[in-house]
Amino acid sequence: MDSSRHVPTDMFRFTTGGQAELYTAILHAFGEANERLETALGIDDVRARLRSVGWFDALDDEDLARTLNQLREWQLLDVIQNHGENYRTAEEYERRNLQYSLTRRGEAAFAGVQHALTVLASSGALQTAVLDAIADRLEALHALLTEPGSTNRRVFTVLSELEGHLEALRGNTKQFNGELQRLLRAEGADLTTFHEVKAATVSYLEEFLTNLDQRAHAIASGVARIEEHGVSLLHQRALLGAELPPVADRDPGPEWLEHRRTRWEGLRAWFYPTDGTAPRVGQLRTVARRAIVSLLQVLERITESRRRATSAVADFRELARWFATAPREADLHRLWSAAFGMSPARHAHLAHPDPELISSSASWREAAPVEVSALLRSSGRTERFARTGKVRDVAELKAARAERAKAERAELRAAWSRLATGGKVRLSSFGTLEHSTLERLLDLLGRALSSGADSTGARRGITGDGKVELLLLPAPDSRPAVLRTPRGVLTGPDYVVEVRTVDTRQRRTGTEATG
Repeated sequence: MDSSRHVPTDMFRFTTGGQAELYTAILHAFGEANERLETALGIDDVRARLRSVGWFDALDDEDLARTLNQLREWQLLDVIQNHGENYRTAEEYERRNLQYSLTRRGEAAFAGVQHALTVLASSGALQTAVLDAIADRLEALHALLTEPGSTNRRVFTVLSELEGHLEALRGNTKQFNGELQRLLRAEGADLTTFHEVKAATVSYLEEFLTNLDQRAHAIASGVARIEEHGVSLLHQRALLGAELPPVADRDPGPEWLEHRRTRWEGLRAWFYPTDGTAPRVGQLRTVARRAIVSLLQVLERITESRRRATSAVADFRELARWFATAPREADLHRLWSAAFGMSPARHAHLAHPDPELISSSASWREAAPVEVSALLRSSGRTERFARTGKVRDVAELKAARAERAKAERAELRAAWSRLATGGKVRLSSFGTLEHSTLERLLDLLGRALSSGADSTGARRGITGDGKVELLLLPAPDSRPAVLRTPRGVLTGPDYVVEVRTVDTRQRRTGTEATG
């Protein structure tokens, strides 16, 4: 293990024992003094600071000095003599000569305790605003790298903001995931509160997953654009803008650059990995969707348990009373049939050869018939049991599925080819379309209209597989767009649109690179 990551043995010893609250209060007092740029405190200053952090217990000079010396033995405090002060009496010299200050280990210990208390008191969150902020900072960095007059200081500040947003995303996501798993395992809670919390969590997760793919794609595109200019150039400019203070025994630059590279690798792992692994934001999407399903299942069980007025034991006892009071044997048979539903239709378990071809919501009048064995009525079996039957040949079924999938892909490619504009056109120029093609166009328009506009006023809509992109711009006039299909006419506002497929974008990118 790297020695630099080893925590000193006595670093957090002050948090245990009978004097733990006093030790913590003293370190808190020194922490507040550091925030006010007061690096050294005398014994009177320490006492005044203790009252400001909420310590009002009686504490004489001897106990306070003993406590400060103990923290000094643990290397959390350092003590120096104040030679720059004028002392009028010996007593004043004894009280004001010694000055205490936090050591590097003391600062780290106090920061660790503060962070632990913050984590215990806070709750994680999945914030789409953080994703938008990351995409915005990447866009700003790209603009600074391409702008000749940009300053290195601005590059440094924007990069720091980007790393801060990424750290917030990682920390909040880890904490929220932990709280989510604890919520899924929660037992024995009040059912009303439990139901409300889970329902609110489901709504929260569904809102976060909305347009998550588009936000992740925007961030990945931002990372790719910056890497085209060179991440090392970005970090070198940020290093110049950081204006690091000189260090006597070493150059702080290489360590600072290594830290920046580590942060950038973390950003790529989240949104734009190049080693073939799945982006972590995709794993986050999977976890959120699984949590939604699990929470909905728990909510359904809670709702069902509330809806049930009596228990199963009470139901069977009441049914037994009805059986005992039935007047005739025929009434007993009718009661049995109504209570347990033991009807003859034993062929209902039979299925079609390819169940995926028949929708579960299709009416039995519209569905294809199912062959029923003649043995089912006479013996209650669908077939004779003899030797083990042959393995079913599914080659024909697989071929039919492959052919159907091929036809669907061809239909989809044809639709996108008909919609590809090759440049900017008016929406009204599409004129007459097939109804299925119009549905795909409307889906892309909806995605574009739900996204935010960039600096040029353009909006972008991307299909789920990322193969088709629609660029949407406002029309220069207020003329309406009229689109016709065999099923009717659609009238709405006109826009300037450009539909690009993967092949179109690749050819355009290649042309720009050649130019």
